[in-house]
Amino acid sequence: MPTITTFDINKRYIFFPVFVLGTTGKRYKVDALLDTGAPATEFSDEALLFTGFLQETKKDIVLKPGLQTQKYSKVVLPHLSICNHPINNLEVYVSHFEKSWGIKALIGLDFFRRFKVTIDYSRGHIITSPHTASNQL
Repeated sequence: MPTITTFDINKRYIFFPVFVLGTTGKRYKVDALLDTGAPATEFSDEALLFTGFLQETKKDIVLKPGLQTQKYSKVVLPHLSICNHPINNLEVYVSHFEKSWGIKALIGLDFFRRFKVTIDYSRGHIITSPHTASNQL
């Protein structure tokens, strides 16, 4: 059954919430950006520290010019929900994000490999469903 996640078509990028189950069992909402140019999903070190998956962040991170993150580690998130789809044991990059970006995660192509994704920009809908034999290429 497809799910529909909405986004604001007036924004420059596709922003939407994802949900992470932290190390204490608490559910956290994380502001994310759908990034078709990112090969893998990234979470900010700040978000991973807050949810308990990092003990500390690196203090000596220097961001490259432009809108680029700085990846410096990986963690496995045991339970999260992207577009209302539960995902277990997703390996994500730990990245430093500029605070002015207003996001805590980039959802990359690893998500697209797991799901059939249709973006209806005119309606502001991300329509997703798990791959089945009938909808795989």
